[in-house]
Amino acid sequence: MDPIRINMDDYVLSGEGANGSSYNHKTDSTVMLKMYFRNFEAARLELELAQKVYKAGIPTPEPGDLVTDGERLGIRFHRISNKKSYSRATGDDPAHTEQYAAEFAALCKKLHSTEVDTSQFMDVKTHYMQLLADNPFFTADQKEKIGAFIQAAPDAKTAIHGDLQFSNGIFVEENGVHTPYFIDLGDFGYGYPMFDLGMVYLTCNLNNEEWTMEQYHMSNATAARFWKAFVPAYFGEDADIEAIEKEVRIYAGLKTLIVERDTHFPMPAFRAMLEGTIY
Repeated sequence: MDPIRINMDDYVLSGEGANGSSYNHKTDSTVMLKMYFRNFEAARLELELAQKVYKAGIPTPEPGDLVTDGERLGIRFHRISNKKSYSRATGDDPAHTEQYAAEFAALCKKLHSTEVDTSQFMDVKTHYMQLLADNPFFTADQKEKIGAFIQAAPDAKTAIHGDLQFSNGIFVEENGVHTPYFIDLGDFGYGYPMFDLGMVYLTCNLNNEEWTMEQYHMSNATAARFWKAFVPAYFGEDADIEAIEKEVRIYAGLKTLIVERDTHFPMPAFRAMLEGTIY
């Protein structure tokens, strides 16, 4: 697909992430734009994936077209107006942390019970094995042990977000109706839900205070409180939280493969979840 040339003077910056910036159209409230800092191929692949995810019925903003400003590639999406992420809502109103955690858990649980056409998406194990092969920071022995763990994980044909954090869940409250969506599904696939829940645990428990405040608009204490409310809402009130956390911490450690791909730096705090468990 050939990108459409756009004028960035028509857009206003609305946010920045690890891989690119997001913008809103100045005069058309139905259009938002995601422009990539680098890796043009990633923009093409994400648009193709976003179209498949939308057609699969996953609640996510409708993707539009591939665009360029002459230097970068980007994707236009249908803009969800008056939205809030679950992280921003929690940071702005920590008194309702448990409510937002329960709503996010319900959205995640529905995602993880949605079967997808496995011919259209990548198995999370295959994805992680590719990330592991490309990772320059683990030793050969560590890679062998991590790979064996990934391959031995349970199989499933249900949806995986790929970067499941409470900033990638958004919602709109309109006329008393709560409508949630997922965003940033560039690593979407299918497989065992723990590959997703590891990121929920990581974002709530493994970042330093400065990062949590800057990225998620809350203190580490509030983020940890979100996780403690998320677990029974997702797994059930009688869930064995200690056993769940013992398993999920390993998958949180595996998320270092995603983070190190995007940052190009090793992440000792996340890798610590693998030490004494996988290697």
